[in-house]
Amino acid sequence: MKILLITKRIPFPPNSGYPIVVYNTIKGLLQLGADITLFSLNPTKGRIDIEDIYDPIFEQIKYHTYDLDTEVNVWSAFFNIFTNESYNVSRYYSEDAARQLESLLRENAFDIIQFEGLFVVPYLDVVKANSNAKLIYRAHNIEFTLWERLSHSEKFLIRRKYLAFLAQRLKAYETDQINRFHHIFAISEPDRQSILRFGCEVPMSVFPVAIDLEKYKVDKTKTSFPTLFHLGAMDWRPNQEGLEWFLDDIWPDIEKLNKDLRFYIAGKNMQKHFFEYDSENLIVEGEVFDAVEFMNSKAIMIVPLISGTGMRVKIIEGMAMKKCIIATTTAAEGINCKHGHDILIADSADEFYRSILQCIINPKRWMEIGENARKTVENDHGVHLISSKMLKIYEELVKVY
Repeated sequence: MKILLITKRIPFPPNSGYPIVVYNTIKGLLQLGADITLFSLNPTKGRIDIEDIYDPIFEQIKYHTYDLDTEVNVWSAFFNIFTNESYNVSRYYSEDAARQLESLLRENAFDIIQFEGLFVVPYLDVVKANSNAKLIYRAHNIEFTLWERLSHSEKFLIRRKYLAFLAQRLKAYETDQINRFHHIFAISEPDRQSILRFGCEVPMSVFPVAIDLEKYKVDKTKTSFPTLFHLGAMDWRPNQEGLEWFLDDIWPDIEKLNKDLRFYIAGKNMQKHFFEYDSENLIVEGEVFDAVEFMNSKAIMIVPLISGTGMRVKIIEGMAMKKCIIATTTAAEGINCKHGHDILIADSADEFYRSILQCIINPKRWMEIGENARKTVENDHGVHLISSKMLKIYEELVKVY
């Protein structure tokens, strides 16, 4: 089975949500004998030097990359208003990248070509013109919903209007493109339902985030208590927005619960203003070298998202590390978890306060939830389980059409 994955960024190293999802897809399919080729855009922001990648998985694939400037340009954004294009998506399209992809397709025949997310869909026309492969679109999230939720929470009128405008453009683009594929992979059942409401008429499957469980080894002797932590990419606006809410409206009361309580904040691209919150009880780490080791050393994971779609990879990782996770309904969306069993759901300052309090006064509570969380991940998110199901759909597609 020859498979081409088209991605909006190089998924090495797998250090945040999107790269982890794509990386584990590659890893699982390689273990099943698939022949993998990767065509990745390499945006200016977070650009990866291929020469710096030292990973045995990377050595087993064929790869092609194209350096691309996706930075927001004020004038381009302004003039885009007078077009019918989504500015969010059009920034990822380059004629030169399209020509490079065209050359790859003319020189190679693929059974399956999988588009990893909406931002590489602009290359669909060049793929259709140069390949007879079966085409799959994997929706990592529902992009327009994210921008719609951001617009609702924006207080500055002009920015709120513009975010709503971007959301509408994205919705129109997603709706127009969705039926041009042979199969759709949604990352969660709520996202599948959203795609159906777009008018999707092609077959669809749900494939949640897959992780390699062998990577997540728990050593409770290294876990300090009482500790809270937040871990996530801090250049992603929903993470910033949620954490600001928690720090401003919730943390001041939580801090008074126990003089020994510590809250650790970590993540790549930590925004400068978060360091202003740093205190004796609140430690802003910035990017950590080993996310798994960081999670292992802390007890309770806080995920206060109030916007965003898709499935939070960091929650799946935290569950794999037997963490008690206290998260909003939005953060836990799409995960097969149950409040009070393998997660604690909190949507208000009072609910966060009470959940954290019960974990501090009853340590057995957070440990029990953590144990159940690991079992949930083992049942639903193992990389071999998900890759096997994915490969079966590939084989059926190639056989039927």
